[in-house]
Amino acid sequence: MSATSAALGTPLEEHAERQPGRLQRGVAMFLELSKARITVAVAFSVATGHIFFRERLSLELLVPALGVFLLACGSATLNQVQEWRTDTRMERTRRRPIPSHRIRPSSAALVAVLLIAAGLNVLAQVPHHTLLLVGLGAFSVFWYNAVYVILKRVTAFAVVPGGLLGAIPPVMGWIAAGGVWSDPRILELAGLFFLWQIPHFWLLLQRYGKEYEQAGLRSPTADLAPAQFQRVTVAWILVVVLAGLVLAVSLEFGLVWKLLALVNALALGAAAIGSLTTREPMDRKLFLRINIFMLVSVILVTANALS
Repeated sequence: MSATSAALGTPLEEHAERQPGRLQRGVAMFLELSKARITVAVAFSVATGHIFFRERLSLELLVPALGVFLLACGSATLNQVQEWRTDTRMERTRRRPIPSHRIRPSSAALVAVLLIAAGLNVLAQVPHHTLLLVGLGAFSVFWYNAVYVILKRVTAFAVVPGGLLGAIPPVMGWIAAGGVWSDPRILELAGLFFLWQIPHFWLLLQRYGKEYEQAGLRSPTADLAPAQFQRVTVAWILVVVLAGLVLAVSLEFGLVWKLLALVNALALGAAAIGSLTTREPMDRKLFLRINIFMLVSVILVTANALS
C-alpha cells in the first residue's frame, strides 16, 4: 500500500469505527427519552387485554400494542421536555438526555410529536371501536402531560388520579379485540392495574422522596412521618392483594391458576406486613416483590385465557 493510499484510508477507517458508536449512542438516547422499559410494559398490558378477550394469540394484537407503545414513548418524551429543568435538580434524573445536553429540548419535542402522531395513526388502523381507541389514546396523553404534570406540583398524592394511566392500556387492548369497555371482567383487571400503580410509586418515594421535595415536587414524605407513610403504603398493598384474589375468583380461574394466584397474593401480603416489623425504610425487596406480583398476575390472566 502506498503512503498516499494509507493516508487516505485512515480517515475512512476512523469514520467506519465511529459510525457504530454514534448509532449505539443514538439508540441509547432514544431509549432513555422514551423510557422504553416502562413503555414496553405498557404495550404488554395492551396485549394482555387483547388476549383476555380473544382467548387466543393473534397477530392482530401487534397493531394496538405498537400504537400504544409509540404513544407512550411520545408521551414520555414530551414529559422529559416539560420537566427537564426539574430533572437537573435531582441526582436520579440529571443524566437524562436533555439535562445532560445530549439533545436540545426543541429536538426532543419534535421527536415526541412525531411519536404521538405515529401512535394515533397506528391505532386508527384497528377495525374495532376505532374512534374510542384513538380517543382513549389521546386522553392518556392529555392526562399524563397536562393534568398529572400539574397535579405533581399541587398535591403529594397526585399518583392516585395518575394511576388511571395504568388502567387504560389493558382496556384499550380489550376493545381493540372487539370487547366492550364496560364489561366487568376488563374493569376488574384495569382496577388491579390502577391499584398496583400507587404503592409501586410510593415505594420509589421511600428512596427518592427527598429529591422530589428538593426539585419542587410534592411528596408524601414531606407530609407524613416515615412510619405513617410506611403504614399507608402497606395498607394500600394489602388492598392490591385483595383485588388480585377477587380477580382470580371472579374470572373463574382453573384450580391450578387459583392456587398460584393465592400463593402470589399471600407472598406479597406477607412481605408487606413483614416490613412493618422493621425500623428500616422499605427497601428494594418489597418493591421487587410487588412488581413480581403484578407480573405473575398478568401471566395468570393470560394463561387462564389461553387454556
